[in-house]
Amino acid sequence: MSNNGIGSPYQNHKLISQTAVVGDSVVVGEGIQIGHFCVICDEVVIGNHVTLGHGVIIGKGVTLGSGVRIGNHVCIEEGASIGEGVTIMDHAVVGKQPFRAKRSILASHGQLEPAVLEDGSTLGTSSIVYAGARLGPHVFVADLATVRERVQIGYGTIIGRGASIENDCEIGQRCKIETNAYLTAYSHVEDDVFIAPGVITSNDNFMGRTAERFKHMKGITIRQGGRLGAGVVTLPGVIVQREGTAAAGSVVTKDIEQQQLVMGAPARILREVPEAQLLKSQ
Repeated sequence: MSNNGIGSPYQNHKLISQTAVVGDSVVVGEGIQIGHFCVICDEVVIGNHVTLGHGVIIGKGVTLGSGVRIGNHVCIEEGASIGEGVTIMDHAVVGKQPFRAKRSILASHGQLEPAVLEDGSTLGTSSIVYAGARLGPHVFVADLATVRERVQIGYGTIIGRGASIENDCEIGQRCKIETNAYLTAYSHVEDDVFIAPGVITSNDNFMGRTAERFKHMKGITIRQGGRLGAGVVTLPGVIVQREGTAAAGSVVTKDIEQQQLVMGAPARILREVPEAQLLKSQ
């Protein structure tokens, strides 16, 4: 790496701070702005009209598309791909490799593939997107939210403040997963799903005891248009069929049938979802 000072190929670029450190074979577009104390590692490609705040770290081989805006003290790990028009706010981390606790039951997958943020996506302050995750176009991840490894998120989905999306989840398009919701590992969420604040899903009926649990661990499945109200709790393996709905505070112990509204603890069928509330009526 070479400092961006006298003798650097960037010395005449007025918008790159003289305190930035720029690696070898870095390709820089037009109209960029790079703040103080940034570190840009080797083989990075930066598109046109990109803005980096102060103290940003860009790992080796990262690609930043045109029009990207990055706040202060952001860390983008090696090889990550950031699409055009992406916004990453202060203190966010992109491409974090998972770190296992000594007693973790999760198998090690070694070094994961780099993270991908497609065009127009947004990461809020102090949010974290792990390696192997892929955010589709115009996905919005709010402040303090976490998207774990090997998660796929479709076009236009919103992940709320402080929400946690665990590993190996697949989330469709135009979903809303609201503040402090918890989506357990190995869950599958189709398009147009709504998960309200404080929802808790689970994937382990044995609550961490006996090896039997490994054969039965399974996340939740929510079909298109399914909805879980505020504070809903779901047991492992539950399936919410198309446009099935659980009322706020329900404990869902079994599958919710198509267009059925359930409520209670344990949840029981109350009635069908009103036609005015169905996707076809929107």
